Amino acid sequence: MKAIQYSEFGGPDVLRVVELAEPEPGPGQVRVAVRATGVNPIDWKMRSGAMGGELPQRTGREVAGVVDRLGPQVDDVAVGDAVFGFAADGGGAAELVVLADYAPVPPSLGFAEAAGLPVAVETAVRTLDLLNVGAGTTLLVNGAAGAVGSAAVQIARARDARVIGTASPGNREYLRSLGAEATTYGDGLVQRVRDLTPAGVDAALDAAGGGALPALVELTGDPERVVTIADYPGAQQTGARFTGGPGTERAVHALREIGALIESGRFSLPVAQTFALEDIGEAHRLSETGHVRGKLVLLVD
Repeated sequence: MKAIQYSEFGGPDVLRVVELAEPEPGPGQVRVAVRATGVNPIDWKMRSGAMGGELPQRTGREVAGVVDRLGPQVDDVAVGDAVFGFAADGGGAAELVVLADYAPVPPSLGFAEAAGLPVAVETAVRTLDLLNVGAGTTLLVNGAAGAVGSAAVQIARARDARVIGTASPGNREYLRSLGAEATTYGDGLVQRVRDLTPAGVDAALDAAGGGALPALVELTGDPERVVTIADYPGAQQTGARFTGGPGTERAVHALREIGALIESGRFSLPVAQTFALEDIGEAHRLSETGHVRGKLVLLVD
């Protein structure tokens, strides 16, 4: 089968299309013929060598496709079903992939839209659960126009929380369309948020980094009420909680729960752009700019 692999760390040019043996599903797993694969910042961070690891490595965490083989002890899907989920080996940019955590593709979505869901939805639910976001919570999301931020805004609003989101000026109307009150990030954030809610906020999610953690801690009054997925050094310095590293307990239940919100019209995650599998380097380059609203998705023939 065709798959994307790299044998050295570096820029997007190290990504190669290679031929690999077809994977076989183990107990509780399914194999899918991949139709689409999401691209996420973790992919290019690993490719660059920032996170180390042995070589060669494959890439792609989230996929959507059609089940073509069942492992032992699988009775919740059948061959031919459309599913989306997490690639068990982190090698979702391929023609065939094994999934251990998966859910049916929501009826209203195509494969490209479904492939963009797993990372953003799981991360959003995990962080909101850590912060105990629910009815009556005022939540601040730093980086609310990105994929994780957009998912967090919508899921928090579905939990009847009030949400304030930071983004660039050009994304303010987009945040409002998701149900958030919008402001800009950067210097003066504390005062801008207090202009909206003088008592500060109950919880804050940092989905973008950029040195915002001190301001988020000041606004919540407690570093335990701040979770970041983007600034590990800042978390160490401020006492905020970092989630997403090795050993993190994942909220995979979110995959099966998001379908109801999608079908009720209360959740959507736009696909910003699609690429052929062979053009994965271009997708990585665009992701690295940090200015993508929605998801970047590879289409697999």
